[in-house]
Amino acid sequence: MAQRTDKPLQDPGGSGSSTLTELRLALTRNLRTSGIYMALVALVVLFAVFTGGASLSPGNITNIVLQYSYILILAIGMVIVIIAGHIDLSVGSVVALTSAISAITVIKYGMPWWVGVLAALAAGLAIGAWHGFWVAYVGIPAFIVTLAGMLLFRGMTLWVLDNISLSPFPSEYGVIASGFVNGLLGGYGYDTFTLLVFAIGVIGFAVNEYRTRKTRRSYRQPVPPLWLFAAKIAAVGVVVMALAWQLATARGLPVVLIMLAILIMAYSLIMQHTVFGRQIYAIGGNLSAAALSGVKVKAVNFWIFVNMGLLSAVAGIVFSSRTNGAQPGAGNMFELDAIAAAFIGGAAVTGGVGRVVGAMAGGLIMAVMSNGMQLMGIDQSVQSVVKGLVLLLAVAFDIWNKRRAGAQ
Repeated sequence: MAQRTDKPLQDPGGSGSSTLTELRLALTRNLRTSGIYMALVALVVLFAVFTGGASLSPGNITNIVLQYSYILILAIGMVIVIIAGHIDLSVGSVVALTSAISAITVIKYGMPWWVGVLAALAAGLAIGAWHGFWVAYVGIPAFIVTLAGMLLFRGMTLWVLDNISLSPFPSEYGVIASGFVNGLLGGYGYDTFTLLVFAIGVIGFAVNEYRTRKTRRSYRQPVPPLWLFAAKIAAVGVVVMALAWQLATARGLPVVLIMLAILIMAYSLIMQHTVFGRQIYAIGGNLSAAALSGVKVKAVNFWIFVNMGLLSAVAGIVFSSRTNGAQPGAGNMFELDAIAAAFIGGAAVTGGVGRVVGAMAGGLIMAVMSNGMQLMGIDQSVQSVVKGLVLLLAVAFDIWNKRRAGAQ
């Protein structure tokens, strides 16, 4: 009887006997995602130098969180849509309409602030169902359906607001986007609760990375050396806790950041560890194969757009809370920012690839660039040119990376 000669893959961080090939595979397996995080850190350092440290001041970091939170919320839904092989051009108009409905409910009709929130969420779900019906069950491409939705819901916004802005909201409504949790656990010149929350987040990240590493070893997949793994955890911890300190010494933990963190964790869990998330990846990767394997493609596509409508409503609520009112031109170009965040963050143009965390990194790259160029006094036209080039290069890198992988 022949004996097996294959040996289990050894841990590069343990005995040190792994080959250079295994190490190279481990380091380049997620080149696109790793590159995004390195680009984000490089941009932060670059603008810190150019602005004399002003971009890293506690007040400015807090403003970045507050000003771009709704774009990050939209990016969560947009990356899911793109993974499934679709696109949504209507989210900016949906943000405008849902914020207008909330304003009409609360300001014009004098209803409690939470009724306005519920009305906006209901409108977002209805709009998502409208898009999902035409895309999933009628079979019209999402590009056409959402392009029509962009025009339709922008017109409805103008009609609902009668072409005028509506403000102000009650102070309770403003807490959604401008409130802070400060002093809950005390602190001398800093907020202890903010530091504690971020520290728990770092610990959770480390535990998750360790479990992922352990799982890959069990499947004989290459893993980076132990020293590199530890260095990665340490680097993330330092960066995150530095951010936490800046927030803790400013106004504390923004309420909207808590909301965003909950959404990121929830949708990351859904996309990576549920049947529904895997079905979305399957549809985007190979629609025919997904259908033949038993995936209910129509139902999944329908709920993808319902979810996008819901998150657009959440972004509309946050935006109207931030601006303390509703405007006919609200949400203009938001869809392009959300799409750019998803593609820069690693989503593939052809679908089937992408992560929620990557979209957040892409959104932060856009936010840091915009904020840094504003602090430097760069003209708005130049800012648009830079953003366009960054998006183009991100997609070009995605195409190059696929060709490189196919050639190996």
